[in-house]
Amino acid sequence: MDILKPEELEQIERDHAAGLPARAILEIFRPRGVRLSEATFRKYVQAGLLPRSKRVGRKGKHRGSQGLYPVESVRRINVIKKMMAEGLTLEDIRRSFVFFKNHLDQIARDFSVVVDGLTEEIDGRAFEVRARRELHQELDRLRVQGAELVRSLGRLGSQITARHGAGVSLSMH
Repeated sequence: MDILKPEELEQIERDHAAGLPARAILEIFRPRGVRLSEATFRKYVQAGLLPRSKRVGRKGKHRGSQGLYPVESVRRINVIKKMMAEGLTLEDIRRSFVFFKNHLDQIARDFSVVVDGLTEEIDGRAFEVRARRELHQELDRLRVQGAELVRSLGRLGSQITARHGAGVSLSMH
């Protein structure tokens, strides 16, 4: 049972790379007959199955801000609903790789924010050309190491949780 086909997920990820409000995510699933309320969505976030939103200001005076969820939330809901249709409980899913994948994705996002911020700091300060180049090279090296560490944790986590007996193959992205 695939609620959203891989090509549909890829299109949604391209169209909404900056993220989506919860209501927009719910609307993606509604026409497909998926029962998903705002309360259930929040429950998934609180259980650690979905990433938390980030507040993003709206353009225009006094427009406030809205919460945007990373676009991978759509892919993750697709997997959660598939697992539930196969008879797994939320606790089973929490013990599966879905839970860990959510945290690994958050680590990757946070790491990228830190490296991007440091890159801006380097560019905004008066460093000698050679020192600036060396700092950029070191950050590039750390970015690669960080990405490899997250991938390695993902591979290991997948192996560990697969042996736990959930028996569901997860292609999360």
